[in-house]
Amino acid sequence: MTPAHQHGQSAPAKPTDAPTVLLVGNPNVGKSTLFNALTGARQHVVNAPGTTVALTEGLWRCGTTDVALVDLPGTYSMVARSPDEQVAADAMAAGESAVSVVVLDATALSRSLYLLAQLALTGAPVVVAVTMTDLAASRGLAPDVPALGRVLGVPVVAVNGRTGAGLEALALAVSRSLARPEHVRGLPAADHDHLSLNSELERAQVLFDWVESVVDAVLPPDDARHTFSDRLDRVLLSPWAGIPVFALVVWAVFQLTTVAAAPLMDLMAGFVDGPFTTLTVATLEALSAPAWLESFLVGGVLAGISAVVAFVPLMALMFAAISALEASGYLARVAVVADKALRSIGLDGRAMLPLIVGFGCNVPALSATAVLPHARQRLLAGMLVPLTSCTARLAVYLVLAQTFFPDNAGTVVFGMYVASVVLVVLGGLLARGTVMRDLTPQSLVIALPDYQWPHLRTLGRAVWSRVLSFLRKAGTVILLAVISLWVLQAIPARGGHSVADVPVEDSVYGVVSEGVAPALAPMGLDDWRIAASLVTGVAAKEAVVGALAQAYAVDDDGSGEAALRDQVRATVTETSDGHPAAASLAMMLFLLAYMPCFATLAEQRRLYGWKWTTSAAATSFAGAYLLATAVFQIGSRL
Repeated sequence: MTPAHQHGQSAPAKPTDAPTVLLVGNPNVGKSTLFNALTGARQHVVNAPGTTVALTEGLWRCGTTDVALVDLPGTYSMVARSPDEQVAADAMAAGESAVSVVVLDATALSRSLYLLAQLALTGAPVVVAVTMTDLAASRGLAPDVPALGRVLGVPVVAVNGRTGAGLEALALAVSRSLARPEHVRGLPAADHDHLSLNSELERAQVLFDWVESVVDAVLPPDDARHTFSDRLDRVLLSPWAGIPVFALVVWAVFQLTTVAAAPLMDLMAGFVDGPFTTLTVATLEALSAPAWLESFLVGGVLAGISAVVAFVPLMALMFAAISALEASGYLARVAVVADKALRSIGLDGRAMLPLIVGFGCNVPALSATAVLPHARQRLLAGMLVPLTSCTARLAVYLVLAQTFFPDNAGTVVFGMYVASVVLVVLGGLLARGTVMRDLTPQSLVIALPDYQWPHLRTLGRAVWSRVLSFLRKAGTVILLAVISLWVLQAIPARGGHSVADVPVEDSVYGVVSEGVAPALAPMGLDDWRIAASLVTGVAAKEAVVGALAQAYAVDDDGSGEAALRDQVRATVTETSDGHPAAASLAMMLFLLAYMPCFATLAEQRRLYGWKWTTSAAATSFAGAYLLATAVFQIGSRL
């Protein structure tokens, strides 16, 4: 499914008497764009009964009637090859909808008509929406829409979800069909009971013949000229140019998560940390509020809000980039170029983009897995994304590498990225041998739509919907997690300190860290300050350095960095019995894989639920612990 299948805004409850209308079509025919245009903000995401396949439902006003419009996963046939396609096939075969709106791609009419023929054989009432007519016209292959309606015997409307053309006519056609259902005519009768293999093949041939007869009746002679898309594909799909262009596109997307978004994130966080916090403090002082309340609101609530809003520009830019690449038609080409490299771990080429984005930030990378068409592939990719080393980890690598390997810091940091790639591959192979045994790589079957410019209004609507969904669901988890961390640091566990006025080592946070530290002894890291930094790293990986500086009571800016490195080096030398290099490598590898940050966990929970999120986190933690222990135990003996 496209990203629109994974995200949506809250919608009013479906009226009990609202008829159900299915939106049916092949992948990449503009179906989800049409759905968004028809339902606007009145949509929500549900799971198909008994599955993890996400469907989007929305209320659509057809004349004077509200209908429940269900956007089914894209499929080429009612003979399913994946759980998503099975959901679509089951919904079409059930016959429970009042009308099915079948979306036909004018640039690939034969392929679309075959699915229509299969659906029509079930006896379902049908209305046809034809998309991509402008692109078909540019190729000299525009179908005669009125003639298509006469041949099929059902309402046929040319629509454009990006501009809104034809939407009113489509609503009128569906409204009339609800009152007087119409069925496709001209199809051969078929005995659906007791079909043998030969009869199935014969029926398929009959359907192909029918499709050919319809195409001959509504399309001009096949004298299509080569288009700009054809000429561009000769370059972008060639081995000598396709991979470099793909690398350039990935680099541009990566820059969005590392360079372009950074000042916007700082601006958003700075507004909360600056003027808003200043106003809050002034208000509390004017009200003579207790110190603990000020600390809670500033260090807990506002810090959590700052952490959430800082992600807004990052998520918006990433959603816009992914949606634009998909709408332009290039994302389908990415899948073709990268397919072979990912088949060994059960994914196809479409997974390359979210995995690459993960090296910038894991959170938008998880959302980018929505480009994968199958629910199990999306789940597998989403579990592997946290193993990609985001830029937040880079800051910690640099400090540790410069502390313990000053002459080879660059090589060590590069090695961490190589280790990340290796862990993604090993994680994929492990998953395929265990919980993903049912996931077998299939041949990549994907239509290559013509290149086109994304429509800004449609793009903006999609980005707005997805950012709101992130704020509403993932943002709540992040906020609660940051507040919980403040509570641990504010409550004294010993020493007779006041609430919110307690040294780190005497707080519940410090005492918990002391309790955790012995578990790090097999890695050569048995120290509460190291443990505290790793605990903080679950909140945000970039906070590890700050947590170390706080624990050692030094400034984590440039002036205190040298002192911090000296103290960390001395601590690790002691805890590792004189093997600091092995212990520091173990710490970096543990940091790479042990737990995703709060924001990543929140996004995983939003997309896949708590069960898969906690299972993946536990597995990752266990693997990271064993790996870091092995590195130290072997390295300290070399």
